Amino acid sequence: MGQALPKPALRPYLAEDTPVLAAIFVASIEGLTGDDYGEAQQQAWASAADDEQEFGQRLASELTLVATLQSSPVGFASLKGADHIDMLYVHPVAVGQGVASLLCDALEKLAGGRGAKSLTVDASDNAVEFFAKRDYEAKQRNTVSVSGEWLANTTMQKTLGEPAKPEVPT
Repeated sequence: MGQALPKPALRPYLAEDTPVLAAIFVASIEGLTGDDYGEAQQQAWASAADDEQEFGQRLASELTLVATLQSSPVGFASLKGADHIDMLYVHPVAVGQGVASLLCDALEKLAGGRGAKSLTVDASDNAVEFFAKRDYEAKQRNTVSVSGEWLANTTMQKTLGEPAKPEVPT
């Protein structure tokens, strides 16, 4: 019999996570976005983590969750306000292990718990398919300037459903 892959787990962001999350951010951009963005665009995008203190402040100012595999951080996601996914990044070695889905599921539940009726995300071109499979609808294309480079993304929105009511046996 094959050995089961370890299941990802979630925990809250801690200030001491900043260096490893900055590294995940950069690795994710460099390792997963090459088909959609040029090297200069990737470098400009990844430069958001150059100032670790500022990057940590951004993570701390939002509701940030850390995904771990065997206690090691492999991804993170943050909810800005009650209804916007600001960041969702997974290290390339952990792609395909349910990390992004676990993070997104948690943010959707938290957003609903905060009273949000819908959730938005400005999805990079390589993330559009992931969000589309989760019932996010493309609303508009955007072009944003990041460190002197122009990057395209898509604003996507998902209507959050009512929480399922437990069935009452009759």
